[in-house]
Amino acid sequence: MIVRTLAEAEKSDRCVKAKNGNWQSVRLSLKDDKMGHSFNITTIFKGTKTHIHYQNHLETVYVMSGNGKVETISDGKVYDLQPGTVYLLNEHDEHYLYGGDEDMVVACVFDPPLSGKEVHDENGVYPADVD
Repeated sequence: MIVRTLAEAEKSDRCVKAKNGNWQSVRLSLKDDKMGHSFNITTIFKGTKTHIHYQNHLETVYVMSGNGKVETISDGKVYDLQPGTVYLLNEHDEHYLYGGDEDMVVACVFDPPLSGKEVHDENGVYPADVD
């Protein structure tokens, strides 16, 4: 059994911050844990806009607190994000993620699992594997 706390992970190398300051992701479960997925608690900071296109991963995102929006680039649809909302990037959907008027905290599951050091490249992509 593996037991971790968010508070401990925030103070470790499991806390990854975007170079542009838009988000912080605390990676609670990673590839090395051999669970078949990874699990993050991510904060999207208020007033930010992040281009994301997970070409190598599928992601499920559950909004725990705060607010924001997600916009799918292919069709321009915009979805409000509030606590209790889930969105699934089941088709490697290229999108913009917007922080609202307060920080938004989300729980994220990735398949395949993240190794822990991923940050978005210039195209909004996480690499397939950074090990």
